[in-house]
Amino acid sequence: MDAREYRNCMGRFATGVTVVTCRTESGHHGLTANSFTSVSLDPPLVLVSVDRKTKAFEHMKNNAFTINILKSCQEDVAMHFAGRPKEEEPFTWIEGDHTPRLAESLAFIECAPWQEYDGGDHLLFVGEVENFAYTDDDALTYFSGKFGRLAAETQKA
Repeated sequence: MDAREYRNCMGRFATGVTVVTCRTESGHHGLTANSFTSVSLDPPLVLVSVDRKTKAFEHMKNNAFTINILKSCQEDVAMHFAGRPKEEEPFTWIEGDHTPRLAESLAFIECAPWQEYDGGDHLLFVGEVENFAYTDDDALTYFSGKFGRLAAETQKA
């Protein structure tokens, strides 16, 4: 199987864009991830898949983390945490109740570590939701190697 073509095929699944943040011994750390999903409502669990070759992999092991779901205007934030930082950081850290998070995100989900599972070249981190909040705004999306946006529809009363 051609790995590049397989990756291109998987890129046909449109996703939202998240930045996963955690506290480390040297400060705060984050990584851009689109491999994120809700797992369970009772108990409330979410899953994020992290490449074993990343710095974030070691930071995430047995550590609390926050999933920051990005707004459509936060492409620079996504790129910063994907290894293409801007000279000036395009975000602000907030000390959450359990873990650091990013200001101005569409939503955040603070998690305590629940379980870790082997996922081949990735490790699957399942977290128990401890705190969350969200806003109504447009979402940053990723499809076929490009960023886009999904407009939030608001209902008038």
